[in-house]
This record gives sequence, structure tokens and C-alpha cells, in this order.
Amino acid sequence: MNLPDYRYKQLLDAVFRQHTIRFEDMKPLPKELRGKLIEQFGETVIGIKAIHHEKSTQTDKVLFELPDGNRVETVGLFYKEGWNSFCISSQSGCAFGCKFCATGTLGLHRNMTSDEICDQVLYFMQQGFTINSISFMGMGEPFANPNLFEALRDLTDTELFGLSQRRITISTIGIVPSIKRLTKEFPQINLAYSLHAPTNQLRETLMPITKTYSLDLVLDTLDNHIRQTNRKVFLAYIMLKGINDSEKHAEQLIELLFRHKKYLALYHLDLIPYNQTTVAQKLTPPSNKCIQAFCKVLHGAGISVNIRTQFGSDINAACGQLAGTYNNKSEKGETKMLQEQEKSLQWLLCPVCKNKTRVKIRDDTVLEKFPLFCPKCKNETLINVKQFNITVIKEPNAKT
Repeated sequence: MNLPDYRYKQLLDAVFRQHTIRFEDMKPLPKELRGKLIEQFGETVIGIKAIHHEKSTQTDKVLFELPDGNRVETVGLFYKEGWNSFCISSQSGCAFGCKFCATGTLGLHRNMTSDEICDQVLYFMQQGFTINSISFMGMGEPFANPNLFEALRDLTDTELFGLSQRRITISTIGIVPSIKRLTKEFPQINLAYSLHAPTNQLRETLMPITKTYSLDLVLDTLDNHIRQTNRKVFLAYIMLKGINDSEKHAEQLIELLFRHKKYLALYHLDLIPYNQTTVAQKLTPPSNKCIQAFCKVLHGAGISVNIRTQFGSDINAACGQLAGTYNNKSEKGETKMLQEQEKSLQWLLCPVCKNKTRVKIRDDTVLEKFPLFCPKCKNETLINVKQFNITVIKEPNAKT
């Protein structure tokens, strides 16, 4: 819709300054124009629909339905000091299958558009909340969505959301090319790396992406990010009982981080007690005593470390618990729903070597410009997917 500059400014002021959500309520705009906006975009400026709310102490979880029926969850965290932080999603589902994450059991349904990503923030703005900070720690791997960077431009645009780069955090499993791009285009945005294991061998069993991007490869990339930006990098480590929580694991973690000792002062490690979900019931968190002992070993080695305070685990809103579903009857119903979804998933095959990749999709999954990584041939191919059919957009570079 082509609008004169002054009308466009009136529209932006209504949305971002006056927090008006319904086009009909934008009285500075002529009635005829309001009608055309409603006809083209619907009743409100927000293109996603809030269909379910759950509240807990200092936490508000919202289930959104996207225009095509796919679902995502967003979490508001309200600190007693008056700070409001919002954990937003970038994908419906996730392709990477981390063993401790509820989202990873869904497979990837599709990437969210930049508008859908931003609409999560806009929704809370329209509810009257001040947006102090946002984190891409909801559903999906942000760096696997090519629409992320357009969303970042909108979120930091002073004419739109006007967020400082330093008020935004992106959490990643370690997609190296996108980390490099972030360093170049948004150097002040906070970066968090989902570490979760001290060795490649252990991490591969928890996070298959490690076969593509090893720990030292990612940490080398993060070293370069620190060198160019002088910004602190956060490392997340989910504590899993009997898996990664022993004193030996702590010593291995110290050894790993000391291989990057030059920049160690700008790394901060967050220990996160595992939040149990209905889809990974065999995993459990260690005792508080065990976590404290683990932390003490790291602290004694001079590593900046703390145990993260968590909110929302009682409503499945904490780290690793988002699944984009709800069932009013019981968790048993939710588990059955996810099991039925699992039956409809298929593995994507690498278009180069035809090997099974680590990406699961459904027959209604639609991907555009998706970077597909193959753990066998180590190639990255840019693809489109619709109804299981792959169209190659960009061939991988030949490797010697």
C-alpha cells in the first residue's frame, strides 16, 4: 500500500508511540484509509493470534497461532526490580533435535517471517508493558532462520521499536557463518552459545549439530567476535544428572575454556539446572549440592560463572520447555499429541550426497532459503522445501 510520507508517519506513531493495535482506533487516519487497512491486513496490526495464556510468579507464557495454523510460544519475564524481559521464538519447531529440548522433538514446521518475529514484541507492547530487553531463546534456532537479520533491523530501527542492540540477546547452538555475520552487522547485540558439554564426543550425543560445528571451531569464532567487538559472550550449560555434572566434567570444561584463555575474561558461564519436560522424561537435574560443587570447581579456576535463576518451570515456560502446544486436561494429553506429531516427521536428505541429515520436517513444512548442513559430506546447501520436495537455491562451494 503506497502512502504519503506523512500518513506513514501517522501510522507508525499510532502503533509505536500511542500503542494502538486496531486500525479502526487510529483516528488521525481518514475513515476510508482505515477501511482499506482493515481490508488488506485485518482488524489489527498484529498478524499472529494469542490463543492461550498461562501465568506464574513473574512469568507470562503466551501461545501464538501463526496465519497458517502453526504455533509458537513467547515468554514474558517480569523482575521485581521493574525490569521486563521477553523470550521470543524464531521458528515453529526446530530441526536440530537437541536431546534435552522439548522444541527439538517437534521437527521444523517453518521459519517465522520477520513480521511474525517482531509481532511477538509488539503484542506485549500493546498490552502496556515496557520492553526493557528481548532474547531469542524461545522456539527454534535463530541463526537457521534467514529472516532473523531483517527482524533485527526492524527491532533496532529508531522509527519502529527503537531497541538498543545491547538490549537484545541471541542464543545459538553454534551456527558459525551466522555468528560471523552478526559480528559484522550487529556487533553490539549480546551473544549466548549453548555449550552444554565439555567435549565434542559428549556434546554430539546431546546436540548432533556438533558434528558440523565442533566446540573449538565455534569458540574460535567467538574469540574473533570478542576481539572485534570487545563484548562479553555468554555460555549456557544445562546441568543433567549423571551426564555432564561430575567433577571430571568440570575439569574438562576448564581445559576447554583455557584453550581460549586469551579472551577468557570476556566469557561468562551460566549453569542451568535442567527443566524437566513431558517429552524427555528420562533426563533429570542434579541436586543443588552437586550444582554448587560443580560451580565451585569452575570458580576456583578463575572462570566467571553463576547458577542461573529460573522462572516459569511450573508452566513449562523455562529453558528447553517450549513446545508450542497445550492441553487443558493433562500432561499425558500433551505427550500423546507430541507422539502423534513425531509419526508424521521425515528426515531431509542431503541433495549433494543423499545422506540423511539431522533435519526433521512434516508434510506441511515450508522452508525458504534454509541453510541445510550435512554431517557426512560437510556441505552447506541453501534450499527451499515444500511438501518434502527440495529445490536447491545455492550449491555448496567445492571443497579440496
